[in-house]
Amino acid sequence: MKAFTKVPRFAKSFYFLFGTFFIIWMLFVDSNDIVTQIRLKSKLSNLEKQKEYYLEKKVEVLKNKEELTTNQELLEKFAREKYLMKKPSEDLFVIVTED
Repeated sequence: MKAFTKVPRFAKSFYFLFGTFFIIWMLFVDSNDIVTQIRLKSKLSNLEKQKEYYLEKKVEVLKNKEELTTNQELLEKFAREKYLMKKPSEDLFVIVTED
């Protein structure tokens, strides 16, 4: 009983005890605790980086599309290299190298 008498008077108050319990509950036990908030912030940061990357890729693809629709020679080159298309009178040889 002597140990309890050394506790300051304000620490025995219902409001102090309830407030302390509430803070501990919100920081560590609640579904929106600190650890969850840190994980969500990290995930948000990664998603924002991915968004920037894909927006840059989108601009690049739109630029390539515009070039392909305006330049007939570039379109033919792209079709030959990417999709292995050929003219009817040509023979196509695909060389595969082993790495």
